[in-house]
Amino acid sequence: MDALFSQLFAGVSLGSVLLLVALGLALTFGQMGVINMAHGEFMMAGAYTAFVVQHVVSNAGLSLLIALPLGFLAGGLLGLLLEATLLRRMHSRPLDTLLVTFGVALVLQQLARDIFGAPNVDVRAPAWLQGAVLDTTIPKTRLFILVLAVVAVSLLALALKLTPLGRRIRATVQNRDLAEASGISTTSADRITFFLGSGLAGIAGVALSLLGSIGPTLGTNYIVDAFLVVVVGGIGQLKGAVIAAFSLGVVQATFEYSTTASLAKVLLLVAIIAFLQVRPQGLVALRTRSLA
Repeated sequence: MDALFSQLFAGVSLGSVLLLVALGLALTFGQMGVINMAHGEFMMAGAYTAFVVQHVVSNAGLSLLIALPLGFLAGGLLGLLLEATLLRRMHSRPLDTLLVTFGVALVLQQLARDIFGAPNVDVRAPAWLQGAVLDTTIPKTRLFILVLAVVAVSLLALALKLTPLGRRIRATVQNRDLAEASGISTTSADRITFFLGSGLAGIAGVALSLLGSIGPTLGTNYIVDAFLVVVVGGIGQLKGAVIAAFSLGVVQATFEYSTTASLAKVLLLVAIIAFLQVRPQGLVALRTRSLA
């Protein structure tokens, strides 16, 4: 039972990391049809923000609390700049945005090497996040990331459901033309959505800095898995992203328990392909009305 519980928590922990990474993609890809390959580099920006803040603020606990909003701001501003300069004319052209953002990702990686150097760097976890919970094998850092993911999802869901901005975003996702005809500025909605989605990537980067060394290629380790979460969960569906992230995390941890990490990745990809053959729209499909 101890081994089963430990493996289950490992899956939930992996799912919380995937959820933090994929939240922003679920917003931008679902609303704008943009395949943002630079999303991982926005995570990298958040991670390096935590590294810089810790050199300015020596108290590790205080620096983490400061780095979370600053990481959100760093990722959000990078995303806003990318949307305003390059992506504003490429909405619903996924192949074009894939190529453009892939180039931007390479530029940002090289910029990080020029500023911080090629070797990986470390961010110290505060004392209250070191070790395990009580006498268990559950690391406090993993539990913190799980709580952070739950808080981020809850705040995002409330914002989308209860605020005027959230209603404008949902209207744009469901029917862009009708939203524009109703007087909604879809351009403003797109930019705010890209800022929020990129900011969430920055928060994910701060969280990932607690799990190990960070470097210029940090984002490439997670970007593919994040897209898989978005596709399996359903394009632009927050509930689907939550279910998919934790499901994929648990499934991968289960495969790793009986095989190796590399083989578990392969088996997970095969399972996803098989699932999409049965349900290509994902776990949660966008409800629309059609005359056909």
